[in-house]
Amino acid sequence: MTRRLIALMLLVWALGFAWFALLLPQPRGDEPTEAIVVLTGSAGRIDRGLALLRRKQSEKLLVSGVDRDVRRGEFAAAYDVPQELMDCCVTLGREAIDTRSNAVETSQWLARNKYRSVRIITADWHMRRARYELSRQIEGPVTIVPDAVRSNPSLMVLLREYHKYLLRRAAGLLGV
Repeated sequence: MTRRLIALMLLVWALGFAWFALLLPQPRGDEPTEAIVVLTGSAGRIDRGLALLRRKQSEKLLVSGVDRDVRRGEFAAAYDVPQELMDCCVTLGREAIDTRSNAVETSQWLARNKYRSVRIITADWHMRRARYELSRQIEGPVTIVPDAVRSNPSLMVLLREYHKYLLRRAAGLLGV
């Protein structure tokens, strides 16, 4: 009986990992949202958010998890953002240090600005956990549009993120 239970658990884990690794979230189209939130990290995320903002697919952009030492001018120069776009539309969030604090920072920014739709931009392998954390933090009806930036994650990255995702879902079930 014990061996069968262990075998069943391993099968469920393996099928879950196959789903997680083979069916990564994909980039979305250009449908407009009130706000865009980019979670800092791997390449392409900030560029994607700024491209959508420039095409007026959103009113505002929050870059969550920006290092406290990065100045607005440095950010603007690094990403070739005109000053008027920085002034009107780009917020650099400096409070987040991990995915959970990204979700807290984002939900507070959304509530302060009374946004009801948000596009969340992060790496494909990170999207499921980021979206889960954000959905747990948001109060009120806010439409979340996931927009994954394609990457080429290693097996170790996928395994680590799958386990983090499973642990967060389990903690969520326990109310943590």
